[in-house]
Amino acid sequence: MRNIELGIDTFGDVTVDEDGHPLPQAQVIRNVVEEAALADSLGLDAFGLGEHHRPDFAVSAPDVVLAAIAARTERIRLGSAVTVLSSDDPVRVFQRFSTIDAVSGGRAEVTLGRGSFTESFPLFGQDLADYEVLFEEKLDLFVQLLREEPVTWSGTTRSALRDQLVYPRTEGGLRAWVGVGGSPESVIRAARHGLPLMLAIIGGDPVRFAPFADLYRQALAELGQDPQPIGIHSPGHVADTDEQARDEYWPHYRAMHASIGRDRGWPEMSRAQFDAAAGPNGALAVGSPETVARKVIRSLDALGATRYSLKYSAGTLPHPLMMGSIERFATEVAPVVRAHFAAEESEDPVPALAG
Repeated sequence: MRNIELGIDTFGDVTVDEDGHPLPQAQVIRNVVEEAALADSLGLDAFGLGEHHRPDFAVSAPDVVLAAIAARTERIRLGSAVTVLSSDDPVRVFQRFSTIDAVSGGRAEVTLGRGSFTESFPLFGQDLADYEVLFEEKLDLFVQLLREEPVTWSGTTRSALRDQLVYPRTEGGLRAWVGVGGSPESVIRAARHGLPLMLAIIGGDPVRFAPFADLYRQALAELGQDPQPIGIHSPGHVADTDEQARDEYWPHYRAMHASIGRDRGWPEMSRAQFDAAAGPNGALAVGSPETVARKVIRSLDALGATRYSLKYSAGTLPHPLMMGSIERFATEVAPVVRAHFAAEESEDPVPALAG
């Protein structure tokens, strides 16, 4: 039986106030705690917080913010989205998240990745020429740490360990995902280590990621690993109607796209391109509760995934609009999605969504 988990993610994007002025990063962080507390109170399953080292994102230490959220919440799982393992130390990452696990009563998880930005590499003295080996070696060490047994390890990216125990130990283990943007090599790496796969679907038709999910399951089987869950991380926004959701989201999404695009040489996004991305086959789950539920179900079905995390922040999108989106996602989208898969398991289908 597919146990569907529905969650939300944010990078702590620096938002604007009602007059259009950027909020201080400290206020953004406090708002993130409120957003997570709302998600918990409304019954969502997971909350993820990304790590960035840029002026347009407020959160550079997600584990610290997650610890604060742990004290404000009761049941929601708390994780990163993602932790940039390549520029961090695996032992310290494990210690921080096992500490969150203790504070939260076993609700911590971590998503490990190389990150979609590179600012952390020079910041922490890492050479981008070592991009591949940094992640490969550090992931290998982290997987050994997850066993919570004495570790003996050596590599080229940090000092060796011999029969080393790391503390604090967890009471029930720490779940670790591997975040992947869609390369076959990264998918196979996750399977080789027997870790759950989190696919970041931020552009194109989500269905085109189905071959990666198939490759992952095939690689797990061929490598003798146990089956593991597949998750989806994708941007979106929920409002009362499709038109309202798009009109609210568009100017802030455009601002984010332009800010990142200046660094990466992207052309300016047009409204027509945005509307296509928010359309039935696009990656953006932007629309009414009915529209977003339909897109979430389609994505989960296409990939055989069991978790969907809505990246609810988008550039300068204001805090009140995000709070409204979280509430609709939890109270109007989630029940439809859960009912769909519950009925699918019982072979008693609920009526099809319109459209």
